[in-house]
Amino acid sequence: MADPSPPDSSGPLPSSEMRAPEPPPTAVLPAAPPEPARERRALAALAIAAVAAMVWITHPVGIGILLGTLNAFTMQPFYERMRARGRRPAVAAAVAVALSSIVIVAVLAGISSLLVGRGVGLAGALIAALSPGAPARELLVEWTRRLEPLGLRADDLPARLRDAAAELAARAAGIAAFVASASFSALLGFFFLSMTTYFVLRHWTSLARRAEDVLPLHPRHTRALLDEFRVVGRTTLLGTVLTGIAQGFLAAIGYLITGMPEAAFFGAATAVASLIPAVGTLLVWGPAGVYLILTHHIAMGIVELAWGALVVGGVSDYVIRPRLVGRGSSMPALFTFGALFGGVETFGLIGLLLGPLVMALAISTLRIYVAETKGRRTDGEARR
Repeated sequence: MADPSPPDSSGPLPSSEMRAPEPPPTAVLPAAPPEPARERRALAALAIAAVAAMVWITHPVGIGILLGTLNAFTMQPFYERMRARGRRPAVAAAVAVALSSIVIVAVLAGISSLLVGRGVGLAGALIAALSPGAPARELLVEWTRRLEPLGLRADDLPARLRDAAAELAARAAGIAAFVASASFSALLGFFFLSMTTYFVLRHWTSLARRAEDVLPLHPRHTRALLDEFRVVGRTTLLGTVLTGIAQGFLAAIGYLITGMPEAAFFGAATAVASLIPAVGTLLVWGPAGVYLILTHHIAMGIVELAWGALVVGGVSDYVIRPRLVGRGSSMPALFTFGALFGGVETFGLIGLLLGPLVMALAISTLRIYVAETKGRRTDGEARR
């Protein structure tokens, strides 16, 4: 009987000796935990704080940045025409900045020259006219005698006016020296105006795309707000500047018609005073009309007062300015007036620009909200 053959070593092992194959070693990275709501709120708070810090740091030159942005919106059609002719973006933006800077400097220099140069000459003529024995002094004394029952002495007013004219001449000379030396803040503001104009012209498209990514709004709503900001900013700046020029020109015509001395000087003064809506120009043509009446030019004085009230004040402030400022936007006339006068009351003279901008953005935001609410309501009714 044959011996039993030894067990095959290659056969299956007992279950107690079986081992699972070990996987090859791999580097396992820890899974990123889901972003909690607390972290999102913290990031949002940090973003708001970052924007607030940027605004706070740039606040001293904020007016230059704002005017540069509006100037870029104004020069954008010129910039786009140069780009269409094959000019490089940097060259087109630099030419637009140079052209706008030349215009700004020329306008400011012209107004300053008229106000300071003619003002010194006018003050000197007023000092001579109020000297003892001069006809104007005698006429003024005659009129002030009628006011003696109110406690005003006839000899006081001419002397006070003469002293005021002398002080005005001295101050005008000081203003001339100040304008010639140009303060550091004015130069700094003009520098930021030019820099901002160049930057916005070059990078407005990318800035708009970044705003669409950052703001928690639908991209089409962000584009609508930015387009409204650009259109209203351009028309507001043009409206303010062109209205001032129109009021100064119309007032100068009135001064020439009525025979006022130094009509160019008073026209420039009216243009500067037009920055205050409605009542600003009254500070110039009102005393001019009274002066003509007091110097026995009663008819011309009445014509000057009527011209100033109806043409310079009425037509410019209530026809030209609202049409220029409201052109290109769908802001109602009532809101345009409220933005102009309320902006000046709240922010000062810069409110002539800030008021319409804030009002236009507020109206656009409300329109977007109404459109979204109406769309959700329509969708809800369609699902029923």
